[in-house]
Amino acid sequence: MEPSGQHRLELLVTGMDCPECAGHVRQALEALPGVREVTVLLTAEKALLTIDPKRVDLPTLCRAVKQAGYQASPLVQQQQRQERLASDRSQRRLTRTLFTLYGLLFGAVLLLIIAGEWLGLLERITDRLPWPLGVGLTLLAGAPIFWDVLQAARRGRVISHTLMSLGVVAALLIGQWPTAAVVIFFMHVGRYSERLTSERSRQALKQLAALAPQSARVLRGEEEKEVPIEEVAPGEIVVVRPGEAIPVDGQVVAGHATVNQAAITGEALPLEAAPGSQVFAATLVQGGSLRIRAARAGSNTTFARIVALVEEAEAQRAPVQRLADRFSTWLLPIVLAVAVLTLLLRRDPLAAAAVLVVACSCSLALATPIAMLASIAAAASHGLLIKGGAHLERLARADVLLIDKTGTITSGQLQICDALPLGEVTRQELLRLAASAERYSEHPLAEAVRQAARAEGLTVSDPETFEVLPGRGIRATIEGRKVSVGNAFLLPEGQQLPQAQALAAAGKSLLFVACQEQLIGLLAASDTLRPEVAEALAQLRALGFTSIELLTGDHEEAAASLAKPLGINYRARLLPEDKIAIVKAYQAQGHGVVMVGDGINDAPALAQADVGIALGVVGTDAALEAAHVALLREDWRLLPALIQIARRTMRVVRLNLAFTLLYNLLGLSLASLGLLPPVVAAAAQSLPDLGILANSTRLLRQRIVVHSQASPGS
Repeated sequence: MEPSGQHRLELLVTGMDCPECAGHVRQALEALPGVREVTVLLTAEKALLTIDPKRVDLPTLCRAVKQAGYQASPLVQQQQRQERLASDRSQRRLTRTLFTLYGLLFGAVLLLIIAGEWLGLLERITDRLPWPLGVGLTLLAGAPIFWDVLQAARRGRVISHTLMSLGVVAALLIGQWPTAAVVIFFMHVGRYSERLTSERSRQALKQLAALAPQSARVLRGEEEKEVPIEEVAPGEIVVVRPGEAIPVDGQVVAGHATVNQAAITGEALPLEAAPGSQVFAATLVQGGSLRIRAARAGSNTTFARIVALVEEAEAQRAPVQRLADRFSTWLLPIVLAVAVLTLLLRRDPLAAAAVLVVACSCSLALATPIAMLASIAAAASHGLLIKGGAHLERLARADVLLIDKTGTITSGQLQICDALPLGEVTRQELLRLAASAERYSEHPLAEAVRQAARAEGLTVSDPETFEVLPGRGIRATIEGRKVSVGNAFLLPEGQQLPQAQALAAAGKSLLFVACQEQLIGLLAASDTLRPEVAEALAQLRALGFTSIELLTGDHEEAAASLAKPLGINYRARLLPEDKIAIVKAYQAQGHGVVMVGDGINDAPALAQADVGIALGVVGTDAALEAAHVALLREDWRLLPALIQIARRTMRVVRLNLAFTLLYNLLGLSLASLGLLPPVVAAAAQSLPDLGILANSTRLLRQRIVVHSQASPGS
């Protein structure tokens, strides 16, 4: 729900090649009256805005972006966005081919220029070609870059090419127009390498988005009609044939098929779909055919939401990225100061020009986001949804793991194994009232109660009122009577039941049922530990997690029956605020806290943790939104894989930053001492971008494998 007077808007922004470009677009939009909030996403090529439509309109926004040097247009429909992102394989092959040719060409030209400088070829060209002609050709070649620099200067901005342009001017003033021409050549090389770097980082996102179907075959009347995906209405029947991708989220109403859900969960094991099965957009029908009643289509599907969250992950900037950005903003003034000092102290205009052209501010800004986005995109294709680089950085240093019980460490497939009525109420009436009260609850225990009632053929009533009692249970009005279902907190103070103590000692989860404030019965449910949990916890201990605890609102006996075999500590009978307090206590001691839950009743603790992880959230919007990281399939072995991704990413980021900083330091030192001619300095300026691209895109190819203890190298 948007606040009154505010409107959310997306703009497609093209022409951005580096974080500096995204910053220019953001500043241009923020300067407009009526613009409340702006997030510019370089990789997704879009701007997310909150505006007051009474004060600013779409044409004004687009003009502001154009004046900043870029192009903007509205993103009206999901289909348009998908068409923009879904580049075909030939385009991706072309990008890779161009990247390879670019590297070869760059190396050859660099070798020729350096050899020409050392052999004196540039001096001979200077002597033989008239100075006015050389200057004219040089200025003509650099005109597009000079225009960008002048436009930025007019807006009071200094960009990476500003200093290099000053170096060109310095070379021209002392009669070294070949040197200026070579500098301009490498300025163009730098622009292209930045564009190529940004495009390469977008490829994983484009490949992910390309999985979404753009049309659906809808049954209207007696005919099947192919319509754009945005035109599919909820409730319509969609026909999907063998080999086709499912275009909507919905429920199978007819047919049987094998469905590959790897596009969402990353799990290669297919699902057998039959009438009543829930299926999701972008999953693939491998055998058989289906008729599906559409629940959500287009931008509302689970897959579309996953793609949007991966796109928007760029906005969650890691602290190390903000540090690099701050240093990048200081680099240009520092370089200018070094150039001035070089000119004053050494009286060497060429050395000063070399200082101006050797600095690599854009590579410093690219060092972190390219690596972060590569890992986020690669992880999403394997069922790991990471909502930003900030969460990756926190995961890399986390050392405490807190775990919810029901539906997280257990399978969540609870079954009512005991129903004990008290007083005059019958067993069937106890189950019927409890199931009626729990009819709209999302808790796993509520589903167990409903299943038990269905198994006995009981008719469940609609509650007239329904209320959640946080940390206690629920309260509903059934046929005019107030019925409460929940844990021991619902019992009158001091009341104890011998039956409850015996069931709890057996490790069963208890539900107390009260009608008109009188206890009428007790339900007990049993659950089983997920089979892969012990293996995953062993791997996490090996990764340095020093404290692992089970947190639950259940009783001590149920918690102990699960925690002790795993060798972990536990805390029972916790309210939501108790879990938050435990998270805060660890954080106050300087620990990095990871909280794992089901994303529904754990939302406050997940939000408080340094990183909140929701397990198995496909099809559950609340869970998908609640956590910082979502594991899209219920496999605990994804958790150590996630930690390894985070630590691998941070190693790449640190290497990128160290390489860029040392490169700038060495380049500035050599240039200021007169040991680096401007021609070589210009060539050297382009190398860090290529180094960062090569180092970061390794993360796009990382294999995210869940290991078993029996496998080699686990």
